[in-house]
Amino acid sequence: MSQSRDRIGKFFSFYKPYTLLFVADIICALGVSIVSLMLPLCVRYITQDALGGVTRDFSRGALTMLVLISVQTACALFYDYMGHKMGARMERDMRNELFAHCQKLPFSFFDKNKTGALMSRITNDLLNLAELYHHGPEDLMIYGLRFIGAMIILMNINLWLALVVCAFLPVMAAYSLLFQGKMRAAYRNNRERLAELNAQLEDSIGGIRVVKSFANEEQEWQKFAGVNEQFFQGRAFIYKREAFYFTGMEYFFAQLITVAVVAAGSLWISGASLNVADLITFLLYVGYLTAPISRIAFVVQQYQDGFAGFNRFMEIMETAPETGYGAGCLTNMTHSEPVIQGHIEFVNVSFKYDEGRENVLEHISLDIKAGESVAIVGHSGVGKTSLCALIPRFYEVNAGAILVDGVDIRGFDLQTLRRHIGVVQQDVYLFAGTVFDNIRYGNPAADDADVITAAKKANAHDFIMSLPNGYNSNIGQRGVKLSGGQRQRLSIARVFLKNPPILIFDEATSALDNESERIVHEALTGLAKNRATLIIAHRLSTVRNAGRIIVLTEQGIGEQGTHTELMRRNGLYARLTGDLG
Repeated sequence: MSQSRDRIGKFFSFYKPYTLLFVADIICALGVSIVSLMLPLCVRYITQDALGGVTRDFSRGALTMLVLISVQTACALFYDYMGHKMGARMERDMRNELFAHCQKLPFSFFDKNKTGALMSRITNDLLNLAELYHHGPEDLMIYGLRFIGAMIILMNINLWLALVVCAFLPVMAAYSLLFQGKMRAAYRNNRERLAELNAQLEDSIGGIRVVKSFANEEQEWQKFAGVNEQFFQGRAFIYKREAFYFTGMEYFFAQLITVAVVAAGSLWISGASLNVADLITFLLYVGYLTAPISRIAFVVQQYQDGFAGFNRFMEIMETAPETGYGAGCLTNMTHSEPVIQGHIEFVNVSFKYDEGRENVLEHISLDIKAGESVAIVGHSGVGKTSLCALIPRFYEVNAGAILVDGVDIRGFDLQTLRRHIGVVQQDVYLFAGTVFDNIRYGNPAADDADVITAAKKANAHDFIMSLPNGYNSNIGQRGVKLSGGQRQRLSIARVFLKNPPILIFDEATSALDNESERIVHEALTGLAKNRATLIIAHRLSTVRNAGRIIVLTEQGIGEQGTHTELMRRNGLYARLTGDLG
């Protein structure tokens, strides 16, 4: 119950910055409805005068209708344009808030959610919600007022003819609600299929190079065609339901009511209990009674789509962010960036990715001095990457603690902590843009000279200058215009520019050829000087010069020492060296 109240409060909170605009929008919608109800009455009075042979009020009546139409047009223009603009602004605000929250969610959230599905929530769901924010109150105002107003007016003109019209309304409502239930399920299913389509599209396009390298274009086409066909079948089912619904409401029932009004009205005209002007007025008002009924399914669907989108929005917003942002953290208590030397201690650390699963790391204790270079080796799956991912708090320890300079890392502001840690991974991610843009990502405040200095330290300057536009060259999405070694050197230059006291090299050279590895290794060696450095590697050439080598096993730390010491022991490390090559 509390969550429902919180969600309702959150829903209406997005109106708050635009309260005056919203009020003006509703007033204009009210004006449109009132004028709509007045126009048929004007027609009635003019028709009565014409049939009665009175001509003096024609010009006055026509002028009155012209003024009313002008007011209605102005009001409709305002709420149609400004109302949509208000909805778009609210959509923008929600999308900004949702994206900002996503930036604070832990890695585990993204491990469990497909990128394409998240994109669908941030785009399609909020688009539907914006339509609800704008059209929802307007539709209630316009169609509700028209229906009630038309019913009162028609009953005052001729009660029995009004009852003829009313006799059809329950049948139309039942027909509408019947199809509304069927279309609700169809729309919900279609939203799920759209999310699947987006996820498959993102997966196939994102992995296009792998697809082409295995010549699996046909397989990917078949997978995409499958989900695309499911999406099409869902849309076709919706169109079928909509066709039966709208045809029945807008053609069959609407025309049937018109025929009934004309037939009954003609009988009463012949009996002198109804005049022609009143019959014409009835026909004009019939649409005001049937339109709200015919739009029940549409309005309900709009509310369902909007609230479904809002609930999906709230599901993400209610997902707990990473702890460590804001008040109570070290940087906020000191009001200044703490100076981190880089002394790292693992104190009886255990970790698992999800509840119910076995620990990946168990009772790990490790002391890494500031400026020390430590290599971590071991068979795949023993937790080398997991161990390093705990230091910048990409994941949280389940037991024990990690200290940096004697302070539990959970006491640091997350951004402060991560600004002091540089990570170079095997899978380099470069952003679409120029070389300048990508290196400067390590320190957005750096000037061009600093960027160039960092590139030189990373052995990247020469190849950058060979590019068509040097540092202003566009490297494409994820740096596709560069080789693997070149991309890696840009990522190292980015970390040089960041200049952190703690470095993590996670398989940074494992995908490179020998010559690229040599160049990158030189850059990494320069970067690691006087910094606490953790190196995860499968190549002996990368780890043998480390100050200390840690052999990690499923039971914990099996051995540690220098390359020479461990080789003399002829233990776990010595047996691993064959695999390390």
